[in-house]
Amino acid sequence: MPHAHHHHHVDPAAGDGKIAAAVAINLGLTVAQIIGGVISGSLSLIADALHNFSDAIALIIAFGARKIARLPANADMTFGYGRIEPVAALINYSTLIVIGLYLVYEAVMRFATPEPVAGWIIVAVAGFALLVDLGTAALTYRASKTSINIRAAFLHNVADALGSVAVIIAGTLVLLFGWTWVDPLVTLMIAGYILWQSATELPHVTRILMLGRPLGIKTEDVIAAMRSIPGVADVHHVHLWMLQEHGNALDAHVVATADTDASALRSALKSQLKEAFDLHHITLELETKANQCIQPVVIGH
Repeated sequence: MPHAHHHHHVDPAAGDGKIAAAVAINLGLTVAQIIGGVISGSLSLIADALHNFSDAIALIIAFGARKIARLPANADMTFGYGRIEPVAALINYSTLIVIGLYLVYEAVMRFATPEPVAGWIIVAVAGFALLVDLGTAALTYRASKTSINIRAAFLHNVADALGSVAVIIAGTLVLLFGWTWVDPLVTLMIAGYILWQSATELPHVTRILMLGRPLGIKTEDVIAAMRSIPGVADVHHVHLWMLQEHGNALDAHVVATADTDASALRSALKSQLKEAFDLHHITLELETKANQCIQPVVIGH
């Protein structure tokens, strides 16, 4: 996909008010669900409450990370603070995994020692939670398109809405048929979704933190494009990575052919790389065949 990338400029402060409102709503809902879960004896309702609470914490962390990410670069942080957002996302997803495993344990224990459940309270509280989850998802939808943190929180809210539907079904079955075993079963389903969601999102966060290549861009394609430009004899010591979520970077040594204008070659390379691969932080070291690196490797040092 070397010719289908576009650089989007995003207002970094967009959506802050909506995110703050979403945090307040989720914290209020968490309290209501925990009270309802304790009164009704519903583990699935408490499970949904813990997921809502994790959403609120995730939003708080993401909100703080967005604020920090806007700080300018300085002598200590010469690349700026943009990578704080994937760090925050890693914290959020790791916390979700712990919560998911805890819910699996509690559900298994509830299967072993069933407890009475008040179905009508479950249905009422879960119905209210569903409305709040949908409202919170709406508040964070736009910001989720441009931030890995907010996208994580948005997906959590969608999962909460699905979890609330499952809890409503569980409460209805308890009311109609007295099937208390449905409650821990739904808890397992919610926990499974949390774990699956975290497992699918973590690789992208880890890729950013590990300085991995941007998705959709092949390192081999970048090297081939550079070698195809007139005046380039060879390319080595190539590093291609995600500087942060919205910034792809390249560092490379370029061996120029004889009698090549170094300034013109550097400009041609940067222009081509920016247009074809959406690379906006490019560092090129130009060499000649006479003074090039000894036994260089193409990728890495």
